[in-house]
Amino acid sequence: MIECHVGPSPLGHILYRAEDGCLTGLFFVGQKHFPDGLQEPTLSDTAPRARVIAEAREQVGEYFAGARQDFSIALQLHGTAFQRQVWDALRQIPFGDAWTYGDLARRLGLPAGASRAVGSANGRNPVAIIVPCHRVIGVDGELTGYAGGVDRKRHLLTLEGGPGREQLALF
Repeated sequence: MIECHVGPSPLGHILYRAEDGCLTGLFFVGQKHFPDGLQEPTLSDTAPRARVIAEAREQVGEYFAGARQDFSIALQLHGTAFQRQVWDALRQIPFGDAWTYGDLARRLGLPAGASRAVGSANGRNPVAIIVPCHRVIGVDGELTGYAGGVDRKRHLLTLEGGPGREQLALF
C-alpha cells in the first residue's frame, strides 16, 4: 500500500511517500522532478498511517532542530542500478562535509568525466535530506544544481556547518 503525507518544514512543505513499510520519497513540494500527479498537494491535517512516515517526520524535525546528524529510516529507493549506486554513495558523505561531482564519480570507480552522469543521478534522488544529495557541490565550491533549489541547498549546508555558509554571508 502506498501512502503520501505532506508536512511542514522550515524550508517549505515536504511530501513523504511510503510503500510496504519503507520510505520511498521525501520531496519538497514544487521541487524539480516532483512525482507526477501530485502537483498541488496540501498539508495533511491528520497523522500519517504509515509508521515509517511518522518516524521520518520526527527525524527530519530533529535534523532541522540541530539534534540529528544521521537517519535510521527504512528506505526503498526506486531507480536504475546506476542511480541506486550513486544514491548509496551519497549516504557515505559525512554530515558537515561535501564532495564534488568528480569526487563522487571517483569513489564509484568512474573517471572524473562521468561527473555529469553522476550529477544527473544525484538530481533524481527520491529521498532528499536523508539521502544527502545537497552535500554534492561544484569543483570550484559553487552550490550548483539541487532539485529543491539552490537556496534550500545553501540552507541545508549551512545548517550542517559545511560548505555554503560562506556564500550565505554574501546574501
